[in-house]
Amino acid sequence: MHHRTRSEKIFDGINILALLILAFVTLYPFLYTLTMSLSTPVDAKLPGLHLFPMRPTLESYEKVFAQSGIAQAFLNTGLRTVGGVALVLLFTSLSAYPLSRKSFPHRSLIMKLYVFSMLFSGGLIPMYLLIRNLGLLNSMWALLLPGAVSAFNLIIMRNFFQAIPEEIMDSSKIDGAGELRTFTSIVLPLSLPVLAVVALWSGVSHWNAWFDAMIYIHDMDKQVLQLFVRRTVIEESDALATQAELLHATTYSKETLKAATVMIATLPILCVYPFIQRFFVKGIMLGSVKG
Repeated sequence: MHHRTRSEKIFDGINILALLILAFVTLYPFLYTLTMSLSTPVDAKLPGLHLFPMRPTLESYEKVFAQSGIAQAFLNTGLRTVGGVALVLLFTSLSAYPLSRKSFPHRSLIMKLYVFSMLFSGGLIPMYLLIRNLGLLNSMWALLLPGAVSAFNLIIMRNFFQAIPEEIMDSSKIDGAGELRTFTSIVLPLSLPVLAVVALWSGVSHWNAWFDAMIYIHDMDKQVLQLFVRRTVIEESDALATQAELLHATTYSKETLKAATVMIATLPILCVYPFIQRFFVKGIMLGSVKG
């Protein structure tokens, strides 16, 4: 049994302390926002660290949920996230599989073109003109199609597919399976970790996206949740705070309304992560080792 020396114990202690500090710095903004959203205006204005609400109240959440449009914004964002993840997984896997096969012609050139797209892009104005000329303005397709295939996700998934032993695919061909059957029955079931990783990345990206919706979506009933949050934090929180002052409300204020709105937009995506966390490390490591 190895007995640690004094220097090793000191080194481990410094590492533990540094990791604890890093964890606190990472978690405190979330705890602060959560505490503010559950606090009364008087408690929210108190100085010092806000780790736990002194007198918890859900009045700020009730006021935010009472606003018109938030239910439709939730629905629009949910549809965008689910549809976006489905399209990303479909198109990325269909593109990555042939590029992972050594028998696919010109795969090296095609991969170089994908990598080139990571370094250079047309910019916002050409993209807007393209979306307009395709007739996609003010539709959900304007938010889904431009990001359906990401070169980064493609590289990760292709590398994962390449790590699958060739013998498994050859055995399916001996049994009479074609490329499509091999892809759906052999490759995809073995690739759940990398599919979960790509789904998580694309899901978080679609859930948090707001700028493209602001550019391409004009109707208020088609706006996404993050635009609703932006409008509430920047514009409507002042009006709600003024209304609270006129009504002499003591259970919510401008700061607590902002915090509640941010938490409402953040919590759903956080609740999904624990269910796919076990796939995350395995998928990203296996997908990034082989080039």
